[in-house]
Amino acid sequence: MRFLLLLFLALLLAVLLLAEAPASAPVQPIPYSHALHAGKLQLKCAMCHENKDPGEIMGLPAAAKCMNCHRAVKTDAEPIQKLRTFFESKREVPWVPVYQIPSYVFFSHRQHTETGTTCQECHGSVTTSEVLKRETDISMGGCMTCHRQKKAALGRTSCHEQRN
Repeated sequence: MRFLLLLFLALLLAVLLLAEAPASAPVQPIPYSHALHAGKLQLKCAMCHENKDPGEIMGLPAAAKCMNCHRAVKTDAEPIQKLRTFFESKREVPWVPVYQIPSYVFFSHRQHTETGTTCQECHGSVTTSEVLKRETDISMGGCMTCHRQKKAALGRTSCHEQRN
């Protein structure tokens, strides 16, 4: 019986550790280098990732946004031709989100950026990443650690929807 209990606890610990492990980079429909765009070219995050009202989400770039530059830049490259196909057919690029917050958590990108939080604090070294993958801990524990360091609100209703 003791063995089964120890085995159960070991499996539970393994599951919890793996749940918090940074994910590998998802395969994107079109290769994109943040190191080139955000690093070398120094494009600001908000240039591609719009923060529409009410400000909770930073959007993933539409093909039209990318084509503002790529109408004239690297037009013969295969990934840009694929991008052009999405643009001309008025289809959204099916980008795979790297970071996702559970639906029961209230998170406002706008509120965080307006208080001075940088994109890199939550998303890691984006400006040096060829392929974007999850680099930081966006679990409840990771958020609470950051809130403690910045002396930000820690109350349950600050981040979680109130349930009646």
